[in-house]
Amino acid sequence: MGERQTIADSKRAFHQAFPHVISPLYRRLADELLVELHLLSHQSSFEPTPLFAVGLCTVFDTFSQGYRPEQHTSGLLAALCSSNGYDADTFRNESKTCIEAAKSKSIDAMESHLAGHKLGEGSHYSRLMAIGVFRLFEEAKGDAEQPDEAELRKRCKEMATALNFPAERVEKDLSLFASNSERMTMAVELVQETIAAERRKKERRQAEQAQRSES
Repeated sequence: MGERQTIADSKRAFHQAFPHVISPLYRRLADELLVELHLLSHQSSFEPTPLFAVGLCTVFDTFSQGYRPEQHTSGLLAALCSSNGYDADTFRNESKTCIEAAKSKSIDAMESHLAGHKLGEGSHYSRLMAIGVFRLFEEAKGDAEQPDEAELRKRCKEMATALNFPAERVEKDLSLFASNSERMTMAVELVQETIAAERRKKERRQAEQAQRSES
């Protein structure tokens, strides 16, 4: 399906599968993932791997935080995937399996564990694979309850050769993901604070109107 359709076809299929209004804060997420999945579907040397599944789900969950109504998020991911010939449930299941396996291992043991996910020669690398590796390192048990993110990114870069990933791309992709994630968290907090402030104003106005009505 991916080889036959244009980006316009993918967008049309997406909007048919997800006929809901997406607020501006999340529209960029939808647009970028839609285009990214479309381009990957045209890469003959690209094969979705378990690490890709972890990365995709991690990116989606990170940048859809605070999405309302919350029950629409599963449909949003499903539409992004199906409009490009992929299955969201398959990615979710693969991601869950990988994460559960990572939780039972130490951070040091993760290196040999991840080596089994080496990308085949000539296979197309995706930034989502590197993010998947980072997420699994995060889930692994370490001495510290909250492992240092910079240290985990360093480990991911060191794993690049063993995984047949381009090391410089891995470092750049993970740094960009970290900075964008931080900005998204701040944006969501700002929106939530704004909504809460508007709600308080509305409640005050209603209380004042009620008092005037009683007097």
